[in-house]
Amino acid sequence: MVELLSGFVVWSHLRSDLTGSMKPGRRTASITAGLLLALLPAIGLGAVYSYESGLRPEASPLGVAIAVGAVAIMPYLWLQKRRIGRETRCLPLSIDAAESATCFFMSLALLLGLLAEYLFGLWWADYLATAVILLFVAREGTESYREISEWI
Repeated sequence: MVELLSGFVVWSHLRSDLTGSMKPGRRTASITAGLLLALLPAIGLGAVYSYESGLRPEASPLGVAIAVGAVAIMPYLWLQKRRIGRETRCLPLSIDAAESATCFFMSLALLLGLLAEYLFGLWWADYLATAVILLFVAREGTESYREISEWI
């Protein structure tokens, strides 16, 4: 949901800001960075809830298909958004690229977690992947706010 909301915010910005004004870009970048940081409690609390309630990864054909689709598509979106954001100096799009990267890593972690559980019984692999994702999101989120403050 965060990835879709961020994409909508950036899309709205790109469609409405034809003047190249910095003010709407800064506001959009702040919203996008805030959405990126909003992933931290969502992912972290979800992991804590899963651990405390004893939920373990379970494969379903639809879940695996969605994860495989995201693993296949998200790297392309991530790299293209990042490239276009840099070329056009559109910071909101560059920040949104970090959200696509996060979606890719989350999908990859889901897929690897399901495989680790299924093949080796390593139920804790999902939690290890979650910790790595949380570190990535925290780093990207703080970097995004640093770029916003330097963006003039």
